[in-house]
Amino acid sequence: MDKPGEKESAGESVTENITEKFHDHDSSSSSSSDSENEKSSSSPSAVKPKIYRILGRERPLHKVLGGGKPADIFLWRNKKISGGVLGVVTTIWVLFELLEYHLLSLVCHILIFSLATLFLWSNASTFINKSPPQIPEVSIPDEIILGVASALRVEINGALAILRDIASGKDLKIFLAAIAGLWFVSILGGCCNFLTLFYICFVLLHTVPVLYEKYEDHVDPFAEKAHAEIKKQYAVFDAKVLSKIPRGPLKDKKFA
Repeated sequence: MDKPGEKESAGESVTENITEKFHDHDSSSSSSSDSENEKSSSSPSAVKPKIYRILGRERPLHKVLGGGKPADIFLWRNKKISGGVLGVVTTIWVLFELLEYHLLSLVCHILIFSLATLFLWSNASTFINKSPPQIPEVSIPDEIILGVASALRVEINGALAILRDIASGKDLKIFLAAIAGLWFVSILGGCCNFLTLFYICFVLLHTVPVLYEKYEDHVDPFAEKAHAEIKKQYAVFDAKVLSKIPRGPLKDKKFA
C-alpha cells in the first residue's frame, strides 16, 4: 500500500503540472495576440495617407485665420454681422470712389448732423415733456492703445526682418517670389487706387475663405497638382537659368 504522504505529493505534482500547462497556454495566446496587434498596427493599411492641404496647413481654416471674432466674420459664422460689416465697407467705397465724396467732408457732415440733432433734442425736451438724451462719456482706455501699438510693433518688426532676409541674398527663391509679388501689386496699383484695392482685398477675404472651407475637398486635389507642376517648372528654370548665375560665397560680417 502507498503511504498517505506519497499520495499527497503525487496529487500536488499533478496540480502543478496542470497549472503550468494553463500558464503556458495563456502566455502563448497573449504573445500571439500581441504579435497580431503589432502586425496590424504596422501594416500599411492601418496608416492613413496624409491629405494635401493648401499652404501645408494642419490646423482648421478657422485657426489659420487667427480664430476669434475676425475669423468668425470672414467665415460667416454669424451672417448678420458678416453681412453688416461687408455692407458698411461697401457703402464707404461707394461714397468715396463712385460718388467721389471726400473723407474730411463726410466727417464734418456727420458731426454737424449729430451735434444739431442732440442740441435740438436737449433744448426741446423741456417743451415736449420728455427726458433729454443721455450722452455717455466716451474715453479710450490705455490698455487698448498699448495693445494696438504692441501688435503693430511686432508686425512691423517681422516685416522688416523678412525684408532684411530677402535683401541679404540667402534664398533666391524667396527673392524672386518677392519681386514677382511687388511687380503684381504695382500693376494693380496702376489700374486702381488704394481704396479700390483695399475694397477688392476685403471682398476676397469675405468670399474666398468661406468658399474654400465649403469645397476644400474638391479644391485641394487641384491645388496639389498645380503645386507639383510649379515645382517641376521651377526645377527646369533653376537648372537652365538660376544655376548658371555666378554667386560668391556668403560671409558673415564682423563688426568691431
